[in-house]
Amino acid sequence: MAGAAPSAAFSRVLSPDLLASLGDLELAARLIVEGMQAGGHRSLYRGVGTEFVQHRPYVQGDSLRYLDWKLLARTDRLQTRQYRESTQVGLLLVLDTSASMGFPEPAGSAPVPAWAREGEVEGGTGFVVSRLRYGILLAAALAWLAISRGEAVGLLTWTGSLPLHLPLRSGRPHLRRLLAELERLEPRGAWGPAEAMDQAASLLRRRGMVVAISDFYDDEGALQSSLRRAARRGHDVAMLQLTSEEELDFPFDGEMEFEDAETGARLLTHAGASADAVRARIRGFHDRLRRAALRDGIDHVRLSTSEAPGPALRRYLLTRAR
Repeated sequence: MAGAAPSAAFSRVLSPDLLASLGDLELAARLIVEGMQAGGHRSLYRGVGTEFVQHRPYVQGDSLRYLDWKLLARTDRLQTRQYRESTQVGLLLVLDTSASMGFPEPAGSAPVPAWAREGEVEGGTGFVVSRLRYGILLAAALAWLAISRGEAVGLLTWTGSLPLHLPLRSGRPHLRRLLAELERLEPRGAWGPAEAMDQAASLLRRRGMVVAISDFYDDEGALQSSLRRAARRGHDVAMLQLTSEEELDFPFDGEMEFEDAETGARLLTHAGASADAVRARIRGFHDRLRRAALRDGIDHVRLSTSEAPGPALRRYLLTRAR
């Protein structure tokens, strides 16, 4: 896709009013992708196509069409040739809809992210983008990008406590159904990321790509084990970790009561006195996730809801291409 400067329509689709309702998610996804200005995008994953990338060991079920017979004759090893731009490898989006993804909640005095602002905010009111809304935008853009290239996309998420799974499909009708399901999602309850990743890995019958979009504020050990299991099954695993300025900067002061969005547990503390310790714990948590992902060969990128989705995705895809 040729790169181009964001259009006026691109600015409008990311305005606070449209983000609040986002009635046309397909249009938003298309304009986000067009706003990447990447000058062309590689496939999200490596598969079978036109540009040779590397060999990998043959796995039962792989098409014999791509078996390297010459290499087999020389080395007596079964190796499959891998190419870029494949329609043979599925992309499964796993989206966290737990209550913590509803942070930060829209409030009258909340600041408008610069990327979502269109002119001045009238009447002193503002708009913030929750982690879930930002994750929906990311998932929609990734799905639009993949399906526009003829690739198959699936979705695994939750509506309350019930799992919602859309199997891998390609084509515009499937994209519209996927976007409609994304639009209906609301943050509530809790989720089990370890169980979710195990389920995602099992849903892909062949090697594919699993992109998990979450804040990952869960059991670290169980999460890392499930991610590692998915990667060892041959899947290309990526973690898109969503954060917000409030949690990174922790700009609070005075006596405050904090409530866990998922458990309801409450903590009364002096925010200013606790700020340094909170920031250090959050940094430590992010560093541990990054190191574990690097160790296990898993993509990990931290995205802030204060950054426009287009440039954020562009940076991630360019990193993968390198």
